[in-house]
Amino acid sequence: MKEILYLLKKERTARIGLVIVVAVILLGVFAPVIAPYDPVTANASHSRMAPCAEHIFGTDASGMDIFSRCIYAIRIDVMIGVCGTLFSLFIGIPLGLVAGYYEDLIGEFILRMADLLQAFPAFILAMALVAATGNDVKNIIFVIAFLNAPIYIRYVRAEVLSLKKRAYIEASHAAGMSNMYIMFVQLLPNSVRPALIQASINIGGAILLTAGLSFIGAGVPVPTAEWGSMISTGASMILTGQWWAAFFPGISIGITVLGFALTADFVRLYLNPERR
Repeated sequence: MKEILYLLKKERTARIGLVIVVAVILLGVFAPVIAPYDPVTANASHSRMAPCAEHIFGTDASGMDIFSRCIYAIRIDVMIGVCGTLFSLFIGIPLGLVAGYYEDLIGEFILRMADLLQAFPAFILAMALVAATGNDVKNIIFVIAFLNAPIYIRYVRAEVLSLKKRAYIEASHAAGMSNMYIMFVQLLPNSVRPALIQASINIGGAILLTAGLSFIGAGVPVPTAEWGSMISTGASMILTGQWWAAFFPGISIGITVLGFALTADFVRLYLNPERR
């Protein structure tokens, strides 16, 4: 805890990132208390209202309050980003560990499968997978996990390849330690650092991917409060001068992704004592 407080005091960008992330999470948790309106209730009499005291972010073409929808969208976008990234860690770290420890047929097979996934444009592949499995939130989470897993496979594999030649690993082999013990007790704790640093960045990327899928109609279905679909429905309103329906969801995405990117810098500093 002292090290965390020291880094927060020393690094201004780390403080900004953590404040943004914590604020976003709290807004999502307390959305029913903070949001003044139901996020999916339309009101035709309030359609296309500009930002005012009654609707501080204005309303969309259906009369739904944009501020309330932006707050509730945190529960969808951030939840998908965090859960998708966690699942990709659970998939990629063990596979990367195996691929680095066994450089024979098993390792090559895992690596070639990762190459195959990364050969396709991520957004196009995500769109195809969501179209095949359905645009349910659960399916989007698993698609994101599936697409991001190769990143962690490569990070962990690279670390394992360098670590397994160290003297303490050779001593473990000489002492008769089992492969499972060496992999999961000695190698795993020392090889996940790059993956954990990348995870915070990938949360932001997953939020952008979710918003992108929803923007083209392949993600979270309307009228669920989700930033990408809000931008999509508000884009046509920009042509008539009603900019707020797309502007505020876009700003919400930008601030949230920035927060997680700055938090990644803090994680990198915390996990690399030599950089402090």
